[in-house]
Amino acid sequence: MSNAMRATADRAATAEQYQGVVADSRWRRLLAANGPGYLFLLPWLIGFLGLTLGPALVSLYLSFTDFDMIRSPEWVGAANYVRITTADPKFAAAMKVTLTYVVLSVPFKLVFALLVAMALNKGVRGLTVYRAVFYLPSLLGGSVAIAVLWRQLFAGDGLVNAALSQIGIQGPSWISHPSYSIYTLVALSVWQFGSPMIIFLAGLRQIPTDMYEAASLDGASKFRQFYKITLPLLTPVIFFNAVVQTIDAFKAFTPAFIISGGSGGPINSTLFYTLYLYQEAFGNFRMGYASALAWILVLIIAVFTAFSFLSSRYWVHYDD
Repeated sequence: MSNAMRATADRAATAEQYQGVVADSRWRRLLAANGPGYLFLLPWLIGFLGLTLGPALVSLYLSFTDFDMIRSPEWVGAANYVRITTADPKFAAAMKVTLTYVVLSVPFKLVFALLVAMALNKGVRGLTVYRAVFYLPSLLGGSVAIAVLWRQLFAGDGLVNAALSQIGIQGPSWISHPSYSIYTLVALSVWQFGSPMIIFLAGLRQIPTDMYEAASLDGASKFRQFYKITLPLLTPVIFFNAVVQTIDAFKAFTPAFIISGGSGGPINSTLFYTLYLYQEAFGNFRMGYASALAWILVLIIAVFTAFSFLSSRYWVHYDD
């Protein structure tokens, strides 16, 4: 090897060694700067990978198999999805009940929450007490105890019919009549208005009062002030509440399970999608089929959320 070639090789080796030292030094600096942050994130990362992402990927795989928790999963391809969309009448029934629940409960809850928030925004004395009291149903509403209480309230001999009998009205057995049972669940959802109410109240507090004062000087009525000032400036909060409450409504399970005794009755009138998924997974032990149902629910929620974000550009008004 000539001296020139040897010198070139030495320079290349030196440059490569230098780059390695620089890269190692850069990683050391990054680790020193960000290491504590990643260390604090480590519990969340372990939980996310082990309790969220990992099970989700396993569920996606099982949705393409026939699995009953006893035998090993047997690959069936898209057979579960084909059966769901073409040969499962209970899927259609569950979707109808769930969409009815979402369409009724979410708007009524948001409207009621906004009305209460506007009432509390008037400078009520003891506001913190009222906020705590009104928020309490949101904390307790998803519990088994409240669902049992709701079933007792709307039973044939429950408190609601007892109150109606005092004014000469003979009420039906609300939870056992297919025409009324879904509305008892909607009422329970609306009763849990505390969470969106707190968010609405925070949004109302951010609206400058001088805008209302200027509108009053111009002769604008209270309704016109609400329509022209409050609603446009509150649309980001309305959008947030609508998305969150819609997702929660699609995932509702406990009230329907307790009130119907896990059957979704009467005549599938309270057969929520999540309840049907539960029946397939833990009642019929069709885990593969239930996994396919779960991923269809994920897709449905994703479509609704994407539509909400796409449509928000036409009615949500931000500072710009």
